[in-house]
Amino acid sequence: MIFIAELCQNHNGDFELLKEMTYAAKESGADYAKIQTIFANMVSFRERFEKGKIVNGIEEVIKRPYKAEIERLKKLEISYDKQAEFVELCKKIGIKPLTTAFTRDSLDFIRKAGFDEIKIASYDCASRPLIDDVKNSFNKIFVSTGASFNEEIEAAAKILNGSDFSLLHCVTQYPTPLNQYNLSRMNFLRGFCNSVGWSDHSLTSQDGIKGTLASIFYGADVIERHFTILPPSETKDGPVSISPKNVMELKKFSQLTQEKMRDKLQNIFPLFHLTLGSEHRDLSKTEMKNRDYFRGRFINKVSKDTFYNWEKY
Repeated sequence: MIFIAELCQNHNGDFELLKEMTYAAKESGADYAKIQTIFANMVSFRERFEKGKIVNGIEEVIKRPYKAEIERLKKLEISYDKQAEFVELCKKIGIKPLTTAFTRDSLDFIRKAGFDEIKIASYDCASRPLIDDVKNSFNKIFVSTGASFNEEIEAAAKILNGSDFSLLHCVTQYPTPLNQYNLSRMNFLRGFCNSVGWSDHSLTSQDGIKGTLASIFYGADVIERHFTILPPSETKDGPVSISPKNVMELKKFSQLTQEKMRDKLQNIFPLFHLTLGSEHRDLSKTEMKNRDYFRGRFINKVSKDTFYNWEKY
């Protein structure tokens, strides 16, 4: 089992803290330390998200004002020079460096920083031009498939055919309840590639790593979880992040026989079969609402032109 420690923005824009997190990820047994290549100037202004939309007390359109989002992200940026230092640190201590690319116009900078493996986020699973770009530029590609339709996943896999890639099942609900994992979706993904996994966003204070253990039992080759060395309250993603101790527990569990895995799960999580859900399902209202906002959250800027990742340029 490959474990990706998603450092995301749990570093709070502090490179020294990012370095500490990277060392901790390595010591815990993680295979990858992953960051996110996000800069505030990537944010796309879209009028309908300035005030959002609530109907009968239910949020139908996310409220995420443009200026506030820019101000928030600006504090979390890691420069390309620092990303290059991150890559060198990873190579030095023996953990693989990884980043998520959110725009096509950032790919050249990501390559120059030294990354030779890349992650594509759920909301870009249907961005065919972006996926075509990374296929020709990176040695290994991880693609999350949350909030994506079956035909979009199939199209992405066809583009990546012949390259080294993994498809990660994901439920884009933050946090994700255990009974909505739908781990059976990994069976669907196995129809497109040999390496499939699970990107987990469960609430750590409530569910710990129980659901992640179940995903390993059910055959996840790759696990991605947010990772932190800070108290959960100190970062935005803290509540869905796990600790170095948790990573060690996951790696140890992955080395057990199937019979011993089952015994352990039955002891700590008797209803672990509830994580299976359905192989074929419709996206929930929450996932569709999140898709509406996050697909198109970032935009490419070339000279005076702008375009989204799914648009040809």
